[in-house]
Amino acid sequence: MTKAINDFSIIIGTKNGSGSSTANNTILRSIFKMGIPVSGKNLFPSNIQGLPTWYTIRVSKDGYLGRREEQDIVITLNPDSFMRDLASVPPGGAFFYADDIKLPISRADIAIYPMPIKKLIKDDANIPGNFRELVGNMIYVGVLAQMIGIDLDAVHAALEFHFKGKQKPIDMNFGAVKAGAEWAKANLEKKDSFHVEPMNKTEGLIMADGNTAAAIGSVFGGAQFVAWYPITPATSIAEGMNEYLPMLRKREDGKHTYAVVQAEDELAAIGMAIGAGWSGLRAMTSTSGPGLSLMTEFVGLAYYAEVPVVIWDVQRIGPSTGLPTRTSQADLSFVAEIGHGDSDSIILLPGDVNECFDFGWQSFDIAERAQAPVFVLSDLDIGMNQWMSRPFEYPKTPMDRGKVLWEKDLEELKGNWGRYLDKDGDAIAYRTLPGNKYPLSSYFTRGTGHDEHAKYTEDSTMFVRNMDRLKRKYETIKQYLPKPILHATKGAEVGILAYGSTEAAINEARVRLERDHNMKTDFLRVRALPLTQEVDEFIAKHDRIYVVEMNRDGQMHQRLTLAHPESAMKLISVAYGDGLPASARWVREGILAKHTNVPVSKPAAKATPTKKKTSVKQTKTVSKNSRKGVK
Repeated sequence: MTKAINDFSIIIGTKNGSGSSTANNTILRSIFKMGIPVSGKNLFPSNIQGLPTWYTIRVSKDGYLGRREEQDIVITLNPDSFMRDLASVPPGGAFFYADDIKLPISRADIAIYPMPIKKLIKDDANIPGNFRELVGNMIYVGVLAQMIGIDLDAVHAALEFHFKGKQKPIDMNFGAVKAGAEWAKANLEKKDSFHVEPMNKTEGLIMADGNTAAAIGSVFGGAQFVAWYPITPATSIAEGMNEYLPMLRKREDGKHTYAVVQAEDELAAIGMAIGAGWSGLRAMTSTSGPGLSLMTEFVGLAYYAEVPVVIWDVQRIGPSTGLPTRTSQADLSFVAEIGHGDSDSIILLPGDVNECFDFGWQSFDIAERAQAPVFVLSDLDIGMNQWMSRPFEYPKTPMDRGKVLWEKDLEELKGNWGRYLDKDGDAIAYRTLPGNKYPLSSYFTRGTGHDEHAKYTEDSTMFVRNMDRLKRKYETIKQYLPKPILHATKGAEVGILAYGSTEAAINEARVRLERDHNMKTDFLRVRALPLTQEVDEFIAKHDRIYVVEMNRDGQMHQRLTLAHPESAMKLISVAYGDGLPASARWVREGILAKHTNVPVSKPAAKATPTKKKTSVKQTKTVSKNSRKGVK
């Protein structure tokens, strides 16, 4: 049997609320500590307790971090999902299960490993009765460690990290791990090909989730006020702020220099944040799509009154409350045109955990430069799952407060300024902050019609002039936005354009497109709206550009088509939104289906010949609809 070393996937099926999270993260972090690239994704229901939940771990010696549909090793402790889990094991795979589940197993094409979890945990006198169900999950950690070769020292280190050095829970959980490993060594014969062996590919890296990274980045960006209301999957941003602000933002006299307020709803949260931003604080909130719906009117006020505020939208699948625990990129159009009347939005699009940190602090600089709301569109996959990442770097540039007039500035101007007056030709006016003692520093902030000096007016000419200035402001601000990242391939004729968390899947798909289909691609990852010149140049360079995104309607494709109507025919949408993270398979198959127009049901040899030459070897293609079965 040929060994499959450091290149397979594991899925663990349990019940929501069963306490398996610690065990699953211990497996993930143990493999990471062995120097092996790894990623983990949690697929959990939106109810509180009882329904099936799955955790997938991808082990990839090549460093691929995107979702993989096939799961080589399946572990199940849940009778309700037992038959489904069993059926999902591919031929040659391995199936571990709790032996108190008395359901038939008739498959002879997989390795089958029963685990006496309840018996082993019952026999351990060191575990108090009220902890046995939770700690019992560590039995399967030990069994798996023994069977695939996870170093128990790495397991112990992972437990030390999780329990922050608290010896009693470390010892209790590691005891269960050892019990599982020792039982497996004495009772199970290895019948599968999956092994882990130490590598050195994680040296200098960390593991983190995007919401925690966003919270830490926001702290380093000078966040002073946070107003929020709980909502999946954004809640852990505010929870992260509550954890890290007391550590990092405390004066020598012990007093805090920040405020975190849990509001009564999202409407109150955004209202508080805008008020704080108006008063001169670096203010933010975090939410998801349904929360943004409630925030819309206040966001329109902040746009028109030109108040800086940062809004994190950790996207989940909709519409309505939709699937709260599934990921999506379907808020793009909504956020791009949020508000009422003519408006624009500044949107940052992080593609990984490190960028969640960077955009955490950069968003405040951009908001204050632009004097406008700045949205950061993350998603559940980045936000709540564990990813390998470079360590976060402390911001090297000083905070940029934008065009603020202080007392000395006003004295030099002798009061000759207007809150909405464009003095420099960049369409961004100067502002003052409450507390300024200069007599002529004050102005009346309003969302209704106003002139350059903030005086109320319903003059139509004045309104048009102000709206035209706001439009030009969003051209000015492009220079401050994160530029797109280009992954170029020599000789590429095909372009791929995407944003956000699809990057991991696209990078893997590009390798396989070139290797298996002789398709060389350039890949541009957009990191902000409004679109910048680099996007224009990328579109002009390529004859075919596939726009990959996780939503039904191809929302980025729509925006690109509006911005480049002359290029509409070469902008091709590859959009799919089923709530699961993007995978290399559906990216690859989606592109091939549009590139060759050969449905999956027809072998390539029988495809209708065309006179047009293509660089793609028509070996295996698939239609978009066939991807609906991909799980």
